[in-house]
Amino acid sequence: MADATPIFSYRPYWAHRFGTAPFLPLSRAGMDTLGWDSCDIVLVTGDAYVDHPSFGMAIVGRLLEAQGFRVGIIAQPDWSGPAAFAALGRPNLFFGVTSGNMDSMVNRYTADRRLRHNDSYTPNDEGGRRPDRAVIVYAQRCREAFREVPVVIGGIEASLRRIAHYDYWSDKVRRSILVDSKADLLVYGNAERAIVEIAHRVARGEAPREITDVRGTALLRAAVPEGWTVVEAGESRPATEAGDRTVVRLPAWEQVATDPLRYAEASRAMHLENNPGNARALVQRHGDRELWVNPPPVPLSTAEFDGVFALPYARAPHPDYAEARIPAWEMIRFSITILRGCFGGCSFCSITEHEGRIIQSRSETSILSEIEAIRDGGTGFTGVISDLGGPTANMYRMACKDAAIESLCRRWSCVHPEICKNLITDHEPLIRLYRNARTLPGIKRILIGSGVRYDLALRSPAYIRELVSHHVGGYLKIAPEHTEAGPLALMMKPGIASFDRFKALFDRFAREAGKELYLIPYFIAAHPGTTDQDMLNLALWLKRKGFRPDQVQTFLPSPLALATTMYHTGHNPLRPLRSAGAETVVTAKGLRQRRLHKAFLRYHDAENWPTLREALRRMGRADLIGPGKAQLVPAWQPAGTGLCGGEGARTGRRHGVPFQAGPRPRS
Repeated sequence: MADATPIFSYRPYWAHRFGTAPFLPLSRAGMDTLGWDSCDIVLVTGDAYVDHPSFGMAIVGRLLEAQGFRVGIIAQPDWSGPAAFAALGRPNLFFGVTSGNMDSMVNRYTADRRLRHNDSYTPNDEGGRRPDRAVIVYAQRCREAFREVPVVIGGIEASLRRIAHYDYWSDKVRRSILVDSKADLLVYGNAERAIVEIAHRVARGEAPREITDVRGTALLRAAVPEGWTVVEAGESRPATEAGDRTVVRLPAWEQVATDPLRYAEASRAMHLENNPGNARALVQRHGDRELWVNPPPVPLSTAEFDGVFALPYARAPHPDYAEARIPAWEMIRFSITILRGCFGGCSFCSITEHEGRIIQSRSETSILSEIEAIRDGGTGFTGVISDLGGPTANMYRMACKDAAIESLCRRWSCVHPEICKNLITDHEPLIRLYRNARTLPGIKRILIGSGVRYDLALRSPAYIRELVSHHVGGYLKIAPEHTEAGPLALMMKPGIASFDRFKALFDRFAREAGKELYLIPYFIAAHPGTTDQDMLNLALWLKRKGFRPDQVQTFLPSPLALATTMYHTGHNPLRPLRSAGAETVVTAKGLRQRRLHKAFLRYHDAENWPTLREALRRMGRADLIGPGKAQLVPAWQPAGTGLCGGEGARTGRRHGVPFQAGPRPRS
């Protein structure tokens, strides 16, 4: 893997003499208190400013502060004009812009494209405090406020929209967000390494538009520079050519916007260039300019990762919010991140595209120190840590057994279709961490709130025993996602037999511990490749097992995800794409069918019974309508339910009286 400058090895910028701010300033008054006449860097975010390492803007701000820069934050500004973006004055170096911890469209709209009326990253859960496509809007307003100041965009929204991408909410392929935002530079993935280098280089006089060689960045060029060899997406090459001057040409935006197969080719090529050890640069034409995407960032070392979490966070919302509730903060205030990244590669998830598949783990000493800091910080702590986790609870310190093998690997996932023989799946470091954490003075309990990857856990029954005996607070989240082989293969998830084996061990260890514990399984409706029959089979499995899912997820095509490519193009990018033989994927796209798939997951909800009865008759499975244990829904309808459309809109009776069919449901 390429060498990288340690992020804490740079000579501090001259402004380090101002010291550490209790909170990074949100106003000129806050700057005056710190003795600042200006900010070197101003960060604009769509989230409320919570000075905690679970909030990306706090990490970036504190890290840049540690490099000696004066950093101000403009949080959830009024985007109707440039005034709010000038509140801290002209930044000396650049604006840094992000939508916040979530893509703004995912934050603002449901999977049915309905506007959400709440926002957990906003004081008092208030909706409407950030615009659609926040990165584009904020970047434009920064330009209006100070036209000559460079703009660097980053965070999840910029990261997942770095190339031409399908946008579910407009149902079209949009250009790279770098083009639409007119920013100078885009930072994707975990930003620490890139943003530190960019800040120091800009401070030395370089313009962001001229910084072309930082990993984890994207920029616009007039043409491919001399000395580079261009290969078309899909062309094979030996995996040993890491670090060469070869760039992969993705199909142009104009091509992927109109040709689904070309879009699938671009998606496949981008995902195959995801390993920092062998990834090549990407180039994609947008009109008369070339979008250039440098290889992914080199992951942080354990020492660097520890250093990021040791920065002087106040671990609280900014005092300007007074007594306002910020739900996202309340949820994570007593939780601790122990790792980053995910090698699961689930096709519907964007973690790998953003954080990468190489696990970055903190040291046990760093984690225990943070627990002690929470304990000693007061402010409502009752002795219970709500989570030690990350994208996945039990990938802590897992890695390839050989760095050379890892740097050559081009697999989609380390655990699908089976767990790689080169993957170290030892759970002992995590077991030791759990034991040492729960024995700290003043700590009553350590809970695990992150999802457990159960196929990995099966490699360590001792881990499952430890988890169940000490760290499950009544229930444990787990995500089989489906039961049927077809959808699971496209999701890149393990077969349902793995879930059954995990549940058997979970139940056994719960009995041995004398505890009444439950698994809460999560499932996805309407995932690409899922048929009505697949959802019926899943519903019957749920009923046999006695599961009655409460909150269920309908597939939401997030930018860049492989499953989004399946949804948009009808092709499977997991397999080679040839115009005459590309594997097709059938997907539920219409609102009516998507809602039916969701109704199968909530088969026990009387509101869904009219829809399900009509579907069962259409599928030739009217035998599943009735009172029997093997039947899915009853033939009667409770009064006052199912009235939003469908059979129940006209009539319905309960207490065993057969239901009389009404009109077909409306979408």
